[in-house]
Amino acid sequence: MNADYVGELYSVPPFLVVYMPGTLYIVATPIGNLEDISFRALRTLKESDIIAAEDTRVTRKLLSHFDIHTPMISYQQHSGARRAEEIAQMLLDGKNVALVSDAGTPGISDPGHELIALCIADGIPVLSVPGPTAIITALVVSGLPTAHFAFDGFPPRKGSERVAFFESLKREMRTICLYESPQRMISTLETIRDVLEDRPIAIIREATKMFEEVFRGNAVGAIEYFSQKRPRGEFVIIIGGASPGLDSEQELPELSLEARLIELMDSGMSERDAVRQGMIEFKLPRRQVYTAALKIKADREPQA
Repeated sequence: MNADYVGELYSVPPFLVVYMPGTLYIVATPIGNLEDISFRALRTLKESDIIAAEDTRVTRKLLSHFDIHTPMISYQQHSGARRAEEIAQMLLDGKNVALVSDAGTPGISDPGHELIALCIADGIPVLSVPGPTAIITALVVSGLPTAHFAFDGFPPRKGSERVAFFESLKREMRTICLYESPQRMISTLETIRDVLEDRPIAIIREATKMFEEVFRGNAVGAIEYFSQKRPRGEFVIIIGGASPGLDSEQELPELSLEARLIELMDSGMSERDAVRQGMIEFKLPRRQVYTAALKIKADREPQA
């Protein structure tokens, strides 16, 4: 066998070249103290081809502090599905992308989960670079039980929806973790007082930052405290779970989803608002509640 033949035998035709997708890295960043970032997170941010940031202005401060010059693009709640598809295409083209939020772990109460789900559907590798998260940070210093807990994001803004939200938590025996903004802190605490009454709560403000503080007590005490000291910064609310002795059948009569939607719409609520209320009370995805509402609508339409 001559040398020319060997060369031809082992050459790879262009059409056989396989293009491997890049990797989406979910990179946790500090929630306040920059010393909390990991060596692995720094290396990933440096070595990735691009960083998809919730707010490029916020992330630029972090990158400048650690002398990282990786290009950035914005990916936040107003970006829409098109930006997620653009990032997925970059990954399919072989680029590695680091996804970061303003603080903490991406994908929790931000649009990161939509991009993650899209990448998984497209067969793109998704890896977590773990690190700080406000929920766990607050939970472990709250002094409340940590063996079983539930995270419910931000409570609804509208008063009626917020009441329904906390009504749905009356029987929750796990410790409840919530985010809240300073602007709505007092109104949320008032709703907790009215609906959940004398539950133990802890409120962690500005976790890991210079002015970090922890309030422990109940909603009445928290309202008094934050009425005298105007709420500022970022908050996590930790609420004790329901007592195992709660008689749920007497205190919270149950309705089926369809019965509740009929009740809401018969009271004058629009279909859209009834669906939103059903999502809150039953903790179900919008599609499932909307399908139930459409069924009710079809059943009520006069037959031809």
